[in-house]
Amino acid sequence: MNDITTTSPDAASTEKPAAYRVLARKYRPKDFSDLMVGQEPMVRTLTNAFETGRIAQAYMLTGVRGVGKTTTARILARALNYKTDEIDKPTIDLRTPGEHCQAIMEGRHVDVIEMDAASHTGIDDIREIIEQVRYRPVSARYKVYIIDEVHMLSTQAFNGLLKTLEEPPEHVKFIFATTEIRKVPITVLSRCQRFDLRRIAATDLVGLFSTILGKEGITAQAEALAMIARAAEGSARDGLSLLDQAIAHGGGIVEAEAVRSMLGLADRARIVDLFGHVVRGDVKAALEEFAWQYEAGASPAVVLTDLADFTHLVTKLKFSAEAANDQSLSEVERVRGAEFSAAVAVSTLSRIWQMLLKGIPETENAARPAGAAEMVLIRLTHAAHLPSPEDAARRLLEMSGSDAGRPAPRGPAPGNGNGAASSASPQGQSSIQARAGEPVTPSRMTANGAAMLRAVPEAELPAAQERGNIDIKPAPAEPVVPLRSVADIVDLCQKNRDILLKTLVRNFVRLVRLEPGRLEMNVPDDAPKTLVTDLQRRLEEWTGLRWMVTVSREPGQPTMVETEAAAKEQRFNDARQDPDVAAILARFPGSKMVDVRIKVSEIELDETPEVAAVAESEEGDILPGDDIEH
Repeated sequence: MNDITTTSPDAASTEKPAAYRVLARKYRPKDFSDLMVGQEPMVRTLTNAFETGRIAQAYMLTGVRGVGKTTTARILARALNYKTDEIDKPTIDLRTPGEHCQAIMEGRHVDVIEMDAASHTGIDDIREIIEQVRYRPVSARYKVYIIDEVHMLSTQAFNGLLKTLEEPPEHVKFIFATTEIRKVPITVLSRCQRFDLRRIAATDLVGLFSTILGKEGITAQAEALAMIARAAEGSARDGLSLLDQAIAHGGGIVEAEAVRSMLGLADRARIVDLFGHVVRGDVKAALEEFAWQYEAGASPAVVLTDLADFTHLVTKLKFSAEAANDQSLSEVERVRGAEFSAAVAVSTLSRIWQMLLKGIPETENAARPAGAAEMVLIRLTHAAHLPSPEDAARRLLEMSGSDAGRPAPRGPAPGNGNGAASSASPQGQSSIQARAGEPVTPSRMTANGAAMLRAVPEAELPAAQERGNIDIKPAPAEPVVPLRSVADIVDLCQKNRDILLKTLVRNFVRLVRLEPGRLEMNVPDDAPKTLVTDLQRRLEEWTGLRWMVTVSREPGQPTMVETEAAAKEQRFNDARQDPDVAAILARFPGSKMVDVRIKVSEIELDETPEVAAVAESEEGDILPGDDIEH
């Protein structure tokens, strides 16, 4: 009788399913080709070192969490102990698994010892390592010690390791990993080859996520992957953990709305709208937009953080158009970010950035985060209508200068029926006393710290200063001559005694267009890089106007130096054609013209005789009778 083996359905159903492995462990890099994502410089250095046999005795791996320090250490230990039937030497070509590869990558090889310095910080743990290094490896080529979070070792432990680290046996290699490189003693760093593992770019993270999702057979929206890449902040492990969570949250599909809800993020398009309301100073629209995002589940602090990120993006786009090529940006951010960068001033963007940097921690620590965020938005929108400090100072000076020249009226001041100017209240509220024809002058600070301005006739200023009512007597603003040419700018530099800027303007500025508050110019390649910014700052300081100084591709007019050189050459040519000058030059061989001066009038000729053309001999003597008039 033949034996027949049967399996009951119940027995098959009792088999345990394989344990789920998170994406960060399942797709952990196994060789150097996987490490090429974001860490190309380190891989190139190790490749060249292994090919030439210049293998160091100790390596120091540093970087933020999740960039692959421990994984890199294991791959490096695998490369050092690589052995197959065909290859028996250290190599970075690890495509074919070797004898020790699997055990090393799983952290269970007897000759690759991993130690967590966070839980083994003392000198006794280091003494154990020092005693063990004298013994050769059991089966591998090298005995490799991987010490993670090495900065946690005590000072005594570091000192005990120094001698062994400097002169280890030939069969021992050390690999250290740390997130706090500044806490590692310099004596240890000097004995190691240091590799700084960089944050992985958002573009590389998006590509990594797409590859993994393709292997897993999961569909995802590009916007959702960009959100996860931004939230990962350069850490592959953090990004894969978030991707795992997004897959579970979306039921096997990674959608932007689900990721936004999971992370408590606001819609990037709505953030751009909120930024638009802020820069326009529309308080009501900004608060309504924030309320909508808050009700949709966005965290108040996250909304402000996203607003700060978009402010940073707009500022970058103002100076570098290539910033729009980041794949983690949405189309709305690219298009509208470029529009805002062209319309919003740098001073406004800087003010928004500074206020958000202060407002975000206030919101995070507040008992009512939503209310704190609304107060931050109110401050931002209110500041949109405020002038910059430069504009405020200029307007005050202009007002003082324009009012100083008017006669004071005899009637009562406007806005006050009894003829008396309004004054500060006893409670210290700020007020402005203003009568037409009286210069507005800063006075003392009131009790609550508000500035009080008084308008006092100039005749009363000395007496008012003695009484303490007036602290500063404003100097009348000098009228600024309109700038119509480069020569006017040079004269302005001379007037303000900025000789360096005057010289630079004369030598490098080729005028294209000059209007009040706007200067377009062409500058040669050898011009100083700071010429544009320095000129803009000085013009605003000297004229009291906001100036836009730009570099144009149009050729523009010749510089003042070029114009003067051409005019001088023309005068020499004209003088050479003069019969008297030609006769003198012919009469005295070797003589030459050194200068040509044109006399303006006969009066100047009578009072201060001037030489029009001066010729000198080869000996340098000025020849008599060489005055030529033109």
